Amino acid sequence: MPRPAARRELLVRGLLSLGVLAASAFLLLTTAPRLGLDLRGGTQIVLETPDGSASEATDRAMEVLRRRVDELGVAEPVLARSGDRRIVVELPGVQDPAEAVEVLGRTAQLSVHPVTGAGGTPSPAGIGIALGDTVMTGDGIKNAQASPAQGGIGWTVGIEFQGDAPAAWQRVSAEAACAPPGDPRRQIAFRLDDEVISSPQVDPSVGCGTGMIGGSTQITGSFTQDEAEDLALVIRSGALPVPVDVVEQRTVGPTLGAEAIDASARAAIIGVALTGLFLIGVYRLAGLVAVLALVAYAAVSYAALLAIGATLTLPGLAGFVLAVGMAVDANVLVFERAREEFARRRRMPRSVDLGFRGAFSAVADSNATTLLAAGLLFWLAVGPVKGFGVTLSIGVVASLFSALVLSRVLLQLIMPVLERRPRWSGLHDLGRVRTWLTGRGIVLFRRPTRWLVAAALIAVAALSGLAVRGLDLGVEFTGGRMLEFTAASVDTGRVRDALADAGFPDAVVATSGDSGVSVRTGPIDEAASARVGEAVDRATGGAEQVANELIGPSLGDELRRNALIALAIAVAAQLAYLAYRFDWRLGLATVSALVADVVVLVGAFAWMGKTADGVFLASLLTVIGYSVNDSVVVFDRVRELRRADPRRDYPELVGSAVLQTIPRTVNTGIGVLFVLAALLVLGDGSLADFATALLIGLVAGTASTIVTAAPIAIALDGRWGPNAGRAKRPTRKRDVKQDVKQDVKRNGERDKG
Repeated sequence: MPRPAARRELLVRGLLSLGVLAASAFLLLTTAPRLGLDLRGGTQIVLETPDGSASEATDRAMEVLRRRVDELGVAEPVLARSGDRRIVVELPGVQDPAEAVEVLGRTAQLSVHPVTGAGGTPSPAGIGIALGDTVMTGDGIKNAQASPAQGGIGWTVGIEFQGDAPAAWQRVSAEAACAPPGDPRRQIAFRLDDEVISSPQVDPSVGCGTGMIGGSTQITGSFTQDEAEDLALVIRSGALPVPVDVVEQRTVGPTLGAEAIDASARAAIIGVALTGLFLIGVYRLAGLVAVLALVAYAAVSYAALLAIGATLTLPGLAGFVLAVGMAVDANVLVFERAREEFARRRRMPRSVDLGFRGAFSAVADSNATTLLAAGLLFWLAVGPVKGFGVTLSIGVVASLFSALVLSRVLLQLIMPVLERRPRWSGLHDLGRVRTWLTGRGIVLFRRPTRWLVAAALIAVAALSGLAVRGLDLGVEFTGGRMLEFTAASVDTGRVRDALADAGFPDAVVATSGDSGVSVRTGPIDEAASARVGEAVDRATGGAEQVANELIGPSLGDELRRNALIALAIAVAAQLAYLAYRFDWRLGLATVSALVADVVVLVGAFAWMGKTADGVFLASLLTVIGYSVNDSVVVFDRVRELRRADPRRDYPELVGSAVLQTIPRTVNTGIGVLFVLAALLVLGDGSLADFATALLIGLVAGTASTIVTAAPIAIALDGRWGPNAGRAKRPTRKRDVKQDVKQDVKRNGERDKG
C-alpha cells in the first residue's frame, strides 16, 4: 500500500477510535446504571384476577403482562403465579412504579362500533353518541404505533389490521359514509374499556357504499405523546383476558448480599488481570496492545449497555466479564496469522498487515454467526433470553471494534519500534506450541471413525446422567413456595447462610419493605416450610411468618416454548449462513458439534446434581456461541487450505487445519480459563455454578471441534464431497512446519494475484 494511503487509513481509524472512546467515556461519567433486583432491588406488584376466574385465564393474563413489561423496556423482569389468582411482578430499575401499575393493570378491551346517533356514551369532544353493535375487537389489530399528528399539534395512534378486520373496517366505513357531513352517524367510535377514546368522522372523499379500503387507520384525539405511546403499547401487546386488580405494591431489596457482589467484583478484576499478564507474557508488546484494546472493549460495551438503558444483573455482569475474556480470541487470531507471515517474510510491517487480512474472514464469520443468533434471540424470544440477545449483540460489535480497529491503530503507532526490534513484538516466531507441534509430525485423522466412536460414547455417558439422576430444575422452571416474614432486624446474608445450613442453598432471599424478608424456594412440603421458618427465625433473632403461598414458574411454558423456538431458528440460520460461506457439510458438522456440547453440559449437570436455573440457561447460551465460534475458526482454515490445494487428501488437510489453529485455541482458552477460575473460587453459589457450567462448556466446545465436527466433516466429504469416489493419495507423516510454510507461501502468491 502506498505510504500516503496508509497514513490516510491510519488517520481514519484513529479518528473513529477517538470518537467511539470519547462517546463511551461521556456515557460512563454521566449515566448511572440500571441495576437489577439482585443488585439493587426494585418494585414488586401483586395483581389479582376476579374471583371465579379460570386458571387458564390467569396464565394467559401473565403472558400478556410479560409482553407489556418487555414493551416498557424493563429487562430481566420476574413474573410468577402465586396461588390460583395472583400474579407477582418484580420490576428492576423502574423509575415510575405508578405508571407501571397503570399500564400493567389496564384490561385494554378495544372494540370498534358504528355511531347510530346522538345521546348515550360521551365522545372525546363531549357530545353524547349512541353506539351500535361491535364490528371489530382488538383481535383484529396487528400493530399500533404512536406518531405526531399532521400539522404538528397533538399525537395519533396508527393501527394496522389483520385477518378479517380490513373487510370489517371497509364495511363499517362504507355505511358511515352515507350519512351527511356533520351527522353523528358519519362517525366510527373506538372504545377502550367502555370508554370512547376516539370517534372520527369518515373523510368526505369516501363515497357512500365504498368505504375505506386498506389494512390500516388512525385513532385521533387530544392525545399527548405519553398518552399516545401508552395507548399504542397496550393495544399492540394484547388485551388481558380478564380484569386484574392491584392488591399490593412495594419495594423489595436485592436478592444478593453486598459480600457476594464484592466477591464477584474481586473475581472479575483478578481474572481480567491474569488474562492481561498472560497476553503480555506470550505476545509481549503486541500483547500489551491487546490488553489496552480489551480495556477499551470493556468500556465501549458497558457504555453501550448504559446508552440503551439495559438492566444489569449479576449473572449478566458475569457474562460480560466472560465476554471480555472471549474477546481475546480476535486478537489472538490476528497475532498468530502475523507470526506465520513473519516466518516467511521477515518484515514486521507487512506481516502485521497481512495478519489482519488473513484473520479477517475467520473473525468476521465467527462473529457474524454469533451476531445472527443474538439478533434472532432478541427478535423472537422474551424475558431473560431476549436480554441475553441484547448483551451478546453489543459484546460482538464492541469486540470487532477493539480487535480490528483499535488494535490495528495501536500496532501501527508502535510499528517503528517493532520494525527495529522484532523480538519485542512477540510475533517474531511461531511460538512454543507451534514449535512443539512441528517436531512431532502429528497426523490426527488417519482413522476419523475412532473419533466419532469416542464422541458417541461421551454423548451416551452424558445422556445416561439424565436417565439415571435426572436434571434438577430450579424454581424458575418448576415453581415452588414464597414465604414472607417480618422481623425487627434483617440481614439477608445471615438469612442465606442459615437457609444453606438448613438444606436450602438455592433459596432466593430478598428484603421486603422496611422490616420484611421473603424467601423463594423450590417445591417443598409443610415440614420443609417449617424448617425454613426456623432458619429465618434464628438468623433474624425472631421472625413472624405473614405469608406462605405456592408460586408458579417465572419461566413459564410459553416463555420456554418461545425460547426453544427462537434457539432452533437461530441454529438453523447459523447453519444456512455457514452453508453459504463454507459449504453445507461444514455447516452441518458445526451444528452437530454444538448439539454435542449441549448434551455434555446438561448431562454433566445431571451427574453432579447441580441446579439448572436461569443462570444455567445463560451459561448454556454462552456455550453454544463459543462452540460455533471455535468450529468456524478451524473450518475457515480448512476452506483456505483446500482452495490452495483442491486435490489434497481431505483428512490430512483437516488435520493440518486443526494443528495450525491449536495455538489460537490454547491461548484463547487460557485467557478465558483465568476469568472462570477466579469466578469459581471467589464468586458466590450461583456464580460458582455459572463458572462451572462455562468451564465444562469451554472444554467441551474445544474438544468437540476435534472429536465431533472435524470427523463428521471428513465423513460427509468422503461421501458427498467434490473428490468423492476418486482414488485417495496415500496418507504420509507430514512436517507441520513445512505445511505452514507451504500454506503461507500459497497465501502470499494468492494475495499478489
